[in-house]
Amino acid sequence: MRRQKLQDGFTLIELMITVVIIAILASIAWPSYTEYLKRSRRSDAQQVLLAIANKQQQYMLDARTYTDVLGSAGLNIAQQGWDCSVNSGKTCANGYYDVTATPGAGPPPTFAISGVPKTASAQNGDGTLNYASTGSKSRMVGGVDKGW
Repeated sequence: MRRQKLQDGFTLIELMITVVIIAILASIAWPSYTEYLKRSRRSDAQQVLLAIANKQQQYMLDARTYTDVLGSAGLNIAQQGWDCSVNSGKTCANGYYDVTATPGAGPPPTFAISGVPKTASAQNGDGTLNYASTGSKSRMVGGVDKGW
């Protein structure tokens, strides 16, 4: 009887099975990864909103009012990756969100801060982040509060 030699390498079937397994794993992992990136960018915007709220409180002690200027002529917000000189310093922006502050009309002084996702970014549809001087926080998606 003749012995068969073992072949070195992979057959086409083995290679195709490996490719299919990798494709299945990637189809499961990709949505989780993109959702993780959205949450990470949202967290970054929330940090900026809280930094602005903190600076607003400090500004109130000095000027007895709140301001809508976030740049160097007002609150002087300096967060890594954010440009706070947009719209004459009234908007802080990065590639995913535009953040603005709006002082309230009158007694007692109030403010509201909102972070709106840019429509051309991957955050589109993630909802508008809101923070008020009362401490209330919300993330509005289609008129429904999804929570911070």
